[in-house]
Amino acid sequence: MTTGTAALSWAALRDLRCAELESAADGWGRVGNRADAARDRIDKHLLNGLRETQQGAAAESAAARLRRLNRNFQYVHTECGLIRTTLNSLAHEMKAQQRALMLALEDAAALKFTVQADGSVSYPAAGEGMIDGRPLQGGTTTSNGLPDLVPPSGLAAPNPNVAKAQDIADRVVGAVRAAAEIDWRYAGILRRLKAEEGLAVPTSTWKDAASDAADVRDAARTYLRDAIPRTASPAERNAWWAGLTQEQREEYLAVYPDVIGNLDGIPAAVRDAANRDNLQLLIGTLAGRDDADSVAKLAGLREIDRQLQAGTDPPMFLLGIGEEGNGRAIVSYGDPDTARNVAAYVPGLNTSLDKEFAEGDLKRAWDTAKGAQKYDHSSAVMVWLGYDAPQFPDGWSSADVMGDERAKVGGQAFGSFMDGLGVTNMNDDPHLTAIGHSYGSRTVGAAAQDRGGVPGVDEIVFVGSPGVGVDRADELGVGKGHVFVGAAQNDVVTKVPSRLQGGLTAAAGPVGYAIGGLLDREKDDLWFGKDPASSAFGARRFHADDGPHLISGSFAAHSQYFDAQPQRSNGSADSIAMIVAGCSDAVKLEELR
Repeated sequence: MTTGTAALSWAALRDLRCAELESAADGWGRVGNRADAARDRIDKHLLNGLRETQQGAAAESAAARLRRLNRNFQYVHTECGLIRTTLNSLAHEMKAQQRALMLALEDAAALKFTVQADGSVSYPAAGEGMIDGRPLQGGTTTSNGLPDLVPPSGLAAPNPNVAKAQDIADRVVGAVRAAAEIDWRYAGILRRLKAEEGLAVPTSTWKDAASDAADVRDAARTYLRDAIPRTASPAERNAWWAGLTQEQREEYLAVYPDVIGNLDGIPAAVRDAANRDNLQLLIGTLAGRDDADSVAKLAGLREIDRQLQAGTDPPMFLLGIGEEGNGRAIVSYGDPDTARNVAAYVPGLNTSLDKEFAEGDLKRAWDTAKGAQKYDHSSAVMVWLGYDAPQFPDGWSSADVMGDERAKVGGQAFGSFMDGLGVTNMNDDPHLTAIGHSYGSRTVGAAAQDRGGVPGVDEIVFVGSPGVGVDRADELGVGKGHVFVGAAQNDVVTKVPSRLQGGLTAAAGPVGYAIGGLLDREKDDLWFGKDPASSAFGARRFHADDGPHLISGSFAAHSQYFDAQPQRSNGSADSIAMIVAGCSDAVKLEELR
């Protein structure tokens, strides 16, 4: 290695021991693995043990110190992984240039040419002169930097060795130049991979780590990135991951946590590990921005991080995280790969990655998981924010709110995600439930209409729905006896009139609602199709508390379906929990509209 400070010769490239680079990479890998094991021990043993046995200010202080140590080990693991992959990628690229050089040297030896120290190539006499028939003189040629371009020879018949020597010289110099560029590029990356002094790992350090990861990703594109099966099915991705060596998996997790953590078909524990690392990188990246979108997302990420650090029962699995669009986050309570019953809840209107989502929507999934585990402990429930839900800044006239394009795009992503859950689940026939709330019910409905239904799903639950895109429950691919709906009496979203009546498009706003109401003689058409709580739709309706009237200034009737109420019964929350746990026959049904 020249570290970019001196010219690289072909002899140095020939003699470069790439195995030593790979051995050094292995050493950094071992250090990173030790840090990861220490982090795991802190998280699963020390912190959990402290929470279970100790309380008070001293215990909280000790927990804070352990969490700090946990972060330090996480940072060490991340940086060691980046160094490891940088060295392996360097060796990978250098090997390619060594092979190109060795092929050129072998061709020179076979032709009895001599490759000089400066890369020029000497060749013997050959051919016949046009006048006297004697062999043309030998000589030495150097690379002109333009492979396959040989100067014309004029009237004299060229020595046939000239073109061959020129080709070999070009190949030798080309390999050396490429190796020197690789050497310079990786030397710069390695110089930047260094930590600040001290034991603290502040947000600014994670910002630097995010920059480091971006540099290594760019450098390792041919070494790792191009092999990731981004367009494959979840089953094919699962097979790809299973076929990797442990070293390859560790490198992908170190360099591409953002990709692996959001790849359907990858095991939940792997996605969780990748996303926890990527969460810190995202926090570091967004902390340097001051626009409103970044500030809101940063608040959501930090709240998710706080909950991960605090621990929950059932435990949290971070199955997806990202800043694209309105933000992405998939959080499961319980391991979806080992649970017999797995449910995914899709939120709707106005949902984005912010603190409100991290506090409210995560709690809905957590409450549902705890409720389901009362009926079957082998249950996991998650919130799936894997699409851009419409935002509601401008009223019902907003094209995103009125339209269903986002639901269709989101439905495809949700279908892939559910397919991945079925692939990675370890039970022979897991019980899967899809739950859609508000506009999320339209998204689940779109997924149910795509490619023959939501893969593997046994039950579908709609709450607070403005319609799901079909007029009958038996069009959703699970049988109408497995489609459930909750509609609170005072939830105005479940009563939004149809946008299409008699082939006419109703005008937006209050006038449109009035027209829709007049045209809907049966009073069972909603904005996105037939009312899921109507007898015409044919689903099974469970009880939901009426909730406060909208005239009271509260919109709570639309958002209380999942609320666990220790002081009193909440029929909808308990019904959803029973459906998730596979006990739908015990759900108390009520009359359809």
